[in-house]
Amino acid sequence: MADLELSSLFVTVDGPVARLTLNRPERLNALSRVLLAELAEAAAWLDGRRAVKVAVVHGAGRAFSAGFDLDDFTTADPDVPTTDGAELGRRMADAVTDMRALTIAAVHGWCVGGGLVLAAACDLRLAADDARFSIPEVDLGIPLAWGGIPRLVRELGPAVTKELVLTCREFGPAEAHALRFLNRVVPADALLDEADALARSLATKSSLTLTQTKRHVNAVSEEMGSTAGSGTDALVLAAALADPESRAAGRAYTAAKGRTA
Repeated sequence: MADLELSSLFVTVDGPVARLTLNRPERLNALSRVLLAELAEAAAWLDGRRAVKVAVVHGAGRAFSAGFDLDDFTTADPDVPTTDGAELGRRMADAVTDMRALTIAAVHGWCVGGGLVLAAACDLRLAADDARFSIPEVDLGIPLAWGGIPRLVRELGPAVTKELVLTCREFGPAEAHALRFLNRVVPADALLDEADALARSLATKSSLTLTQTKRHVNAVSEEMGSTAGSGTDALVLAAALADPESRAAGRAYTAAKGRTA
């Protein structure tokens, strides 16, 4: 077993299966600048380990991820351009999508905003029956960035994507499964066992066929809704973070909800 322990992420490798654990439980695994960079770093690290065929992504503590850590991005060093931080999310999502290994998101508790983008970047998605989903960015006065829109359009279609992104309403695992965002819903206490069993089953297959199938499906998905233009997301997000009306909306939302998006 080989491990990679970072400040906000812990990676374990056991033969052909790896596990990436988001490790900010006190913040419900909100995606900070550091965690975004570490997810991209871990993806590159695993690409260098040819024996790894499947990686399970999950969150420590009570949630998969409460999403974009708004506090981290709005109280950061003023000498660091906002676009630099915003761009990290796109790089993270692309790095997870482009990993050689298959990825399985094992979702429990809250999966919010950027956390949902991370799940969408994975190849397969399992969720516990206690999972809750939402995309509250519009209520926060910011756009859904990080290539989230094309990824959701590919998975859900344009009308459902518009509804969920614009209304910001919460939805549960049964609806997410009916919308085909999830492959499977399982009891909460069986989530990691089910994800590990699926990973072990996939790992019995040849690396060549797994990788080529993943790349083929991803290529077709890019034709359906390309993420190539997502580099402009950082500029739009930076503009929203500087816009007084958008920031007022964000403050009102966080005051009312007490959650990170």
